[in-house]
Amino acid sequence: QVQLVESGGGLVQAGGSLRLSCAASGSFISIDVTRWYRQAPGKQREWVAVITTGGRTNYADSVKGRFTISRDNPKNTVSLQMNSLKPEDTAVYYCNVQIGSRLYWGQGTQVTVSS
Repeated sequence: QVQLVESGGGLVQAGGSLRLSCAASGSFISIDVTRWYRQAPGKQREWVAVITTGGRTNYADSVKGRFTISRDNPKNTVSLQMNSLKPEDTAVYYCNVQIGSRLYWGQGTQVTVSS
């Protein structure tokens, strides 16, 4: 069994910062590719960022230069540092972790950016 626990969401003013974390636990050796997605009310879930096992990263154009994804392999944790937040970043954020051939989703954490 694999469990993903997300934390770090909350309410912040525009221009502020938040750091999301996704911690994986269970019967596995290590986590592989990890992605963050987000879903705003009334919209489809969209991809935000990805980090490979080796640490390569890529970002959606809408967050490039403001968000940074990172990983702590010994702790099986992936983080998303979000700076210069905008109201349009308001959404529920989900981590998506690949372990072996399977994909796992976190429970989601709400990020609300006020103008």
